[in-house]
Amino acid sequence: MWARIEDHLGSEQVARVVYGAIIGMALVVVLEHHPPTAGVTTASLFATALAVALAELYSDWIGHVLKHRSGFHREHLIEIAKDVSAVAVGIVFPDFFFLLATIGVLELDTAFTVAKWSGLGLITLYGYAAGRLSGESRKRSALQALAVTAIGAALIGFKALVH
Repeated sequence: MWARIEDHLGSEQVARVVYGAIIGMALVVVLEHHPPTAGVTTASLFATALAVALAELYSDWIGHVLKHRSGFHREHLIEIAKDVSAVAVGIVFPDFFFLLATIGVLELDTAFTVAKWSGLGLITLYGYAAGRLSGESRKRSALQALAVTAIGAALIGFKALVH
């Protein structure tokens, strides 16, 4: 299992998961002000993941075709699908907490709180892991993690300021 985690953390999909997690966190922050039910929130995250994944798939396909001036081959589709699925996973990451709220394990407010802060933790850990796996020192990796954390914290802080 650790080998799979290390392989994942050493792949380009890390950047895509972080990208998706930031999108998911932005949606959670926006929905929190006038929260729908936990089920609607779950569906909204899934719908957003699907829409972004399809947009990514199409834009990557069109970019490949234009760049290479050739058709599209199966191996290219497999690589793009890996990237697209990583974005989708990042977006739906907070769904776990809303599913728990749907079945009554968590209150809806708690699900929103945990979803926001765990999303922030996820992008922080990915930022640090990316730094370490690319050969950066602990200090530089922590700075990299801090930079990506600032993006998520800005989302949460902006919401707090305007509401």
